[in-house]
Parts: sequence; structure tokens; C-alpha cells
Amino acid sequence: MTERCVLLLGGSFDPVHQGHIALARYFCALLHPDELRLIPAGRPWQKPELATPPEHRIAMLQAAFSDWVVPIVIDTQEIEREGATYAIDTLRALRNELGDKVALVMLLGADQFLNLHTWRDWQKLFDLANLGIASRPGFDIPTEGLDPAVAEALMRRRASPAQLRATPHGLITLANDLAMAVSSTAVRQALAENNPQALEGLVPPPVLDYIQHHHLYQTHH
Repeated sequence: MTERCVLLLGGSFDPVHQGHIALARYFCALLHPDELRLIPAGRPWQKPELATPPEHRIAMLQAAFSDWVVPIVIDTQEIEREGATYAIDTLRALRNELGDKVALVMLLGADQFLNLHTWRDWQKLFDLANLGIASRPGFDIPTEGLDPAVAEALMRRRASPAQLRATPHGLITLANDLAMAVSSTAVRQALAENNPQALEGLVPPPVLDYIQHHHLYQTHH
């Protein structure tokens, strides 16, 4: 049995948006974790340079998750790590810190899951954590263009939320009814164009306040 359950949500958070919030809220309701750990990326190897310095991204996370029911930890290890950041390194560090008895659940959006086979040592992720995956409504494994090895892992490791919570690592649970397609790129574009209508419902109000106060994502200063 596991001692605790810790949800892990990593991302550029540039800026944090309602898609991140919805994913975290869904799995908090499903798994009742003891902690939600937010892991802002340092230099994500699959993405271009980040638009915003780490201190602003951390402050936006604090604003977005300030009224959360689950204890929140903002883990800055990827920001502090030199060079490119890989999920496998972060999970190893978390296992060293938290021990073997904790159920670790890494939350992924549908688009991240479709790219899982391109991640460094992705098969070894299961030695360290469970995966909580948000799929689109009507998600169908055979037709979704999943990499065959990832589809096979999903079929073999798929489990209920209760099983996930009671197991340190190695399982996958799918959230089939989470429809939140928010792209950070679209959010940054709406901010740069100063288009408040386009931002309706995309960014939490405290985060929007912070962005405006600090004049982030503007094309001209």
C-alpha cells in the first residue's frame, strides 16, 4: 500500500491557463491527493525558448493556485537544473526525495500523451510514476494515431483511479470527459494583441491581473 499520493503537473506555464487548472482540478477530485506539485519547466527540450522569466511563471502559478483545496508545492528543480530538462530526471529526483511508498501520478494533456514516444526513456517513466492522462471526449485508442508501443503500454497498464492511488508507479488512468483545449500559444497571441475577448475563460483572473500589472507578453513596451 502507498503512504501518500502526490500529483505532478509539469509545464512551461507560460502563462498558466485554464487547461492546466482543469487538468489539475479533475485529477484532484478523482484521486484526492495529499499534495499537488507544480513543476515549471527550465529549458524544455521540445519547445522554443520560453517567453517569460522563471520568477514571473512561478508568481503566476502562485496566483492561479492560491485558493486550492489540496496542499500546493511549487517545485523549481527544473528551473535550477542546468541544460535541457527531461521528465525522467525530474521523476528520479522526486523518487529520491519522497521515497518508494508514495503514489506519484504525472498528469499529461492529450497532446503530450500523443507525443510520449518521443520523450527520453519514456518506457522508464513507469518505473517511477503512474500517468494520469486527459484525453479528448470520444477518445478512441486504435484510431487516435498513438504510437503502437504507447498504445500497447496503455492497454497493459490501464487501471482505475483507486488502483492508481494505491500503487506507487506503473499504471495509467484516462480522463475521458475532460474537454479543455487551451493552447499557451493562442493565449500569448491574444495577450500580445491586447484582445480581452479572446482571453475570456482561458486564463484565471488572478493570473490575468498579474500579467497586466507586469506588462507581460506585450509585443511593445
